[in-house]
This record gives sequence, C-alpha cells and structure tokens, in this order.
Amino acid sequence: MASVFEQRFADNAEAVDYMKKVAVGQSGFARFLGVEPILCWDGKSELLLHVRPDMTQHHGFAHGAIVGLMADNACAWAASTVAGDVVTGAYSINFLAPARGTRLRAIGSVVKAGKRQVIVRADVWSESAESPPVLTAVAQATVVPVG
Repeated sequence: MASVFEQRFADNAEAVDYMKKVAVGQSGFARFLGVEPILCWDGKSELLLHVRPDMTQHHGFAHGAIVGLMADNACAWAASTVAGDVVTGAYSINFLAPARGTRLRAIGSVVKAGKRQVIVRADVWSESAESPPVLTAVAQATVVPVG
C-alpha cells in the first residue's frame, strides 16, 4: 500500500517542494528560522538549519528550543508521509551534547504508524566544517493525523 505522500507526489523532489511551500512557507516560525527540507518520503524526513547568532544561548550553542523545533519538525514531517496532515500530540527529547556547530541536521523516521497516531523518532546532529557531526539530541514523538 502506498503512503499518503506516494499517492500525492511522484517523488521526494515533489514532496520537498510541497513542504517548502506549506510546512515552511505557511509557518512563520519555520520560515523565520530558515528550516530547509531535504527529504520527506516513505516514513522518513531530513531537514537542515543554518544556526545564526540570534538562535544561540549564552554559551554560544544553538538554543535548546531550536534543537527541539528541529526534532519536532523531523518527527511531524516523517509522520506526514504516512498519515497526511498531522500535528504533534507529544514529544520527549534528550539533549546529549551542546549544539556547537554552524548548522543542525534532523533526521526523522516512523517507528509505527496507526490510524490514530504515528510514533516517530528523530536524531538531531550538530555539524560544522571543522569537525565531524555530533549527535546533539534524540527525540520520540506521538504525532496525530488531522486530515
């Protein structure tokens, strides 16, 4: 059985274009931050964010709220590929290391999709040109279809 996105879009490029227009374009916060969808297909998502100085906390790391946004969006966007229009019902996040890099990469994957909820996991990585990526946070979300 094809997922919701596979029924609606021909491929990941079409799905990402839609996410840029809707999930980012119609979300003031995601648009303001500059969240960039890379993958949104087959129960998976990947998004990037270039960390600006106004997104950091007093130690210069990406603020936890920004890391949380990336985890939440990665979970919701992965869930949307199997369930259509969704909202996050709940999520928990564990911060593992400071987000010291110049960008964040969040990767979401559906763990289990049901009719009333989708359970999703996300990993958030801090990246920079000077060092290898660092796993900054892991999250799990319960995402609810609304469409």
